[in-house]
Amino acid sequence: MRVTTDADVRRVFDRIADRYDDQMRVWERRLFPGSREWAVGQARGHVVEIAVGTGLNLPLYDAATTTVVGIELSERMLDLARRRVARDGLGARVELRQGDAQRLDLPDGIADTVLSTFTMCTIPDPAAAAREAYRVLRPGGRFVLAEHGPAGNPILRAGMRLVEPLFVRFEADYLTRDPRPYLERAGFEIESVTRAARGVSFRVLAVRP
Repeated sequence: MRVTTDADVRRVFDRIADRYDDQMRVWERRLFPGSREWAVGQARGHVVEIAVGTGLNLPLYDAATTTVVGIELSERMLDLARRRVARDGLGARVELRQGDAQRLDLPDGIADTVLSTFTMCTIPDPAAAAREAYRVLRPGGRFVLAEHGPAGNPILRAGMRLVEPLFVRFEADYLTRDPRPYLERAGFEIESVTRAARGVSFRVLAVRP
C-alpha cells in the first residue's frame, strides 16, 4: 500500500477543506454519532488538539475549564478554523498554530489533555504523533481519541482493507489503522476503549503515568 507523506496530507486537506465540514457530518451521523461531543467532554485544563482541522470541536469546549492550542498542518483548514474562532468569539481561550502533530513546537509537560478526533488515521507517522502527545502531556495527563479503525466483523474488515488503498490515495485516510498499539508503545496506559458501529468506531482514553 502507498505510504503518505506530510506533503500528501497537506495537499489532500488543502483540496478538501471547503467541503470538509459537510463531508464529516455525513460520516459522523452515520457511523460516529456523538463522538466529538464525547471526546471534548473528556478534556480538562490546558488542551492541545492535534490536527484541529476547520475547528469543528472548538465551540464544544467548556469555556470555564479549558484553554485550547489547536495545531493544524493544512493552511487552508487553518484559515477556516480561524474564521470559526472569530465568528464564535473564541479568541480569548483558543490559540491556533500551523504545525505538525509529529513534531510539536511545544514545551514538555505543557498539556493536561491532548485531544485527537479522526486524525491518527491520516498522520503519516502515528507512532511519532503518539510520542509527541506523551511528551507534551504532564504526568497524569490524558490523551483522548475518537477514531475509526478495523471493524470487528471480519467480512466488513476485509471490505475495508479492499478499498483502503483508494482512501489512502485520495483522502490520505488509513481505514484499518488501530490507534491503540501506537499509544502503548509511546508509554501510555490505556484506561478505556469503547467500540461501536460494528467495531469501526473507537473511543479511547489513555493516560501518561
